[in-house]
Amino acid sequence: MKAYIFPGQGSQFEGMGKDLYETNGLAKDLFQKANEILGYAITDVMFEGSAEDLKQTKITQPAVFLHSIIKAKMAGDDFQPKAVAGHSLGEFSALVSAGALSFADGLKLVQQRALAMQKACEAVESTMAAVLGLEDEIAEQICESIDEVVVPANYNCPGQLVISGSVPGIEKAVEKLKEAGARKAIVLQVGGAFHSPLMQPAKEELQAAITETNISKPICPIYQNVNAKAETDPETIRQNLVDQLTSPVRWTQTMKNMIADGVTEFIEVGGTGKVLRGFVMRVDRRFPNSAL
Repeated sequence: MKAYIFPGQGSQFEGMGKDLYETNGLAKDLFQKANEILGYAITDVMFEGSAEDLKQTKITQPAVFLHSIIKAKMAGDDFQPKAVAGHSLGEFSALVSAGALSFADGLKLVQQRALAMQKACEAVESTMAAVLGLEDEIAEQICESIDEVVVPANYNCPGQLVISGSVPGIEKAVEKLKEAGARKAIVLQVGGAFHSPLMQPAKEELQAAITETNISKPICPIYQNVNAKAETDPETIRQNLVDQLTSPVRWTQTMKNMIADGVTEFIEVGGTGKVLRGFVMRVDRRFPNSAL
């Protein structure tokens, strides 16, 4: 059974999508439509912007979403997923690819999500850190022991967890994680504490938009970040999308559940085509994986 997986923030690269725009009519039409929906030429930043330009949350999220969706649509009849999943932001790409959201609605929600998250980041000084080579349970216990907001944010693969929280809290946690035997515990250069309680203002802002957006039954199950389970009910999908901003991305659990449910091949759609494939290999090296 073939599953398509969609990357999130961090999979952007300079010049992303320019080759698609210049060589494919469908891609060109969708990029131009996106410019109209967003109210500015995101193509200018995607095609000509610097790595620093692309790092801005308000640019990164719609850019990564667009690149993934256009790649999926260019595949035409060859794109026949039996299951889909997306890492954080990638969940919106997965929903559009599976027909649960329209292209326009998906892009509008991603734009609103990016702006709401940017605003929440600016309100409180916060950050994230990558933890390598430590059991999740030990990292979870250390997070709980900190007298600041510090929580697991991304369960990426076995031996790789990202934590999220206030700057002082993350700094304390990094020291404790190293003392506990983590191979590495590194503060990341990100704008804020994604997938933590500090995103509550963004969650409330996005909830209103998601509530007003039509969500249809997808053509195949989508494994959502919040619970790592296969979902097809539009209202369950809606609530999980709302909860996603303040809940951890359970990617390790998602991959394991998809494999247990019969997935035999993973295809990464968009970005560099390498980020999620690496995580799949860390979950189970036997599984074939490729990229669109």
